[in-house]
Amino acid sequence: MKSIDLFAQRVLPLFVTAGAAVAVPLLIFSPSGLARLTALRQERARAEEEVTRLSREIERLRAEVQRVKEDPAYVERAARDELGLLRQTEVVFQFRR
Repeated sequence: MKSIDLFAQRVLPLFVTAGAAVAVPLLIFSPSGLARLTALRQERARAEEEVTRLSREIERLRAEVQRVKEDPAYVERAARDELGLLRQTEVVFQFRR
């Protein structure tokens, strides 16, 4: 029993410490270690920036939809500027430059 107690009290902690001293650097410097963690953090930051950008775009589009629903002048301006539409009573003159 005394040899088991000696092993449990002195030798086992040394083996665990030695194993940790070898395993921790291997895990940190392996391809799935610290480098992977850094890459994942950068990817998460890019994803958060994209989410922020898309959220702003969604809000802009919602505001535009609201204007289209409520402002006939905005609809007319969009039809003229983006689609090139005219009223039936209008005449277009085109000049060469």
